[in-house]
Amino acid sequence: MTSDDPEQAPFDAGQPYEMHPQVAIRPESFGALAYHYGNRRLVFLKAPALVKVVETLGDYPTAADAIAAHVPGDQRDSFCQALSGLLSSEVIRAR
Repeated sequence: MTSDDPEQAPFDAGQPYEMHPQVAIRPESFGALAYHYGNRRLVFLKAPALVKVVETLGDYPTAADAIAAHVPGDQRDSFCQALSGLLSSEVIRAR
């Protein structure tokens, strides 16, 4: 990996994130489609609660706070894993 590699730091739920400004979300019955206009990636958000977390990440001090506001306790680890994937797909970004 070179220093100009676009790879991001690993996801840390204790840090602040936001939905990338080049991402548009289209609601669907299963959750939503997220399209990144910059890298042209299309990502499926397979749960309505995940859509809500992604859309409101910027409203909370940390990703963990956003997850806690929208996700039952027993599902929070899987949402952290999902957000980690969304970070690498550039659907979300660090603030």
